[in-house]
Amino acid sequence: MQRVRRYADVIASLEGLAWLGLAWSITLSLHRGSTEPTLAWLFIIGAMIFFAWAHRPMRLLLRRYHVRKRRTDMWIHLLALPLLLAMILHIAIETVLGSAWLPSKVLLFNLFASAGWLTYVMTLAIKSVIHGLKQPATR
Repeated sequence: MQRVRRYADVIASLEGLAWLGLAWSITLSLHRGSTEPTLAWLFIIGAMIFFAWAHRPMRLLLRRYHVRKRRTDMWIHLLALPLLLAMILHIAIETVLGSAWLPSKVLLFNLFASAGWLTYVMTLAIKSVIHGLKQPATR
C-alpha cells in the first residue's frame, strides 16, 4: 500500500509541475511576445501524455484510484485556490492602488499556483514521513 501511495504522489507531483511549467511559459510568452516557450512546454506535456498512453504499465498505474485521488488534490492546490485568490487580490490591488501599478492576473495566478504546488509537495512529504513512522510501530 505504501508503494502505491508513493507512486501516486510522485505522478501527481510531476503532473502538477508540468502544468505549472506551462502556466509560467504562457507568462514568459506574453512578456517576450513570442510563442516559443509555450510551444516547447506543450510539446513536453504532449510527449508525457503520449508516453503515459503508449506505455502499458504506466497506463495501468494511472488508472488506479490513488492516482486519481492524488490528482484531484493536486488540482485543488494548483488551479482552484490560486484562481480564486488571484482574482480577489487583483480586485483588492485595483481598488486600493488604482490601475497605475497592477500586475497581470496571469502573473498573480502563477505566483499563487507555485505556492500551492509547493504546499502540495510539502504536505505529501510530511504525510510520507508520518506514514513511515507509523509503519514500523504496527509491525
